[in-house]
Amino acid sequence: MIKDVKVVPLAAHVDDRGYLIEILRRTDEHFTQFGQVYLVGDVTRGTIRAFHKHQELWDWFFISHGSAKFALRDDRPESPTYGEMQTIVTGQRNPALIVVPPGVYHGWMALEDDTQMISTASHVYNREKPDEVRVPPASFGYVWEVKGR
Repeated sequence: MIKDVKVVPLAAHVDDRGYLIEILRRTDEHFTQFGQVYLVGDVTRGTIRAFHKHQELWDWFFISHGSAKFALRDDRPESPTYGEMQTIVTGQRNPALIVVPPGVYHGWMALEDDTQMISTASHVYNREKPDEVRVPPASFGYVWEVKGR
């Protein structure tokens, strides 16, 4: 596990009407501050959105439909997990909140058609001067594939 990255299991509250999943609460110990919420949809399985990191912004990711494979790399020289990679698979059948601190490269690949991610950010995205550093999906020697078992 990369330092400060968290995978928070989420519980579905189910009754005869359906279900409710609380994704993020202001009182959660892994919450910092609110900037914005947005929805990202990938129409086709295998779509990759990777890699970037932020200097100040925290991300909280939740797959609301479908499933996804996340890859993270710690790029904080002061971190005890500097240079380490972490892979997380989450989705409808394994609901979790992924907490990504500043300085950690992150990206994801849709594992199903029509995968949707709800992303909450600690800061409003600055379109004129984005808080992000982008590198290609093949960076860090990461291979975006589904491995047979």
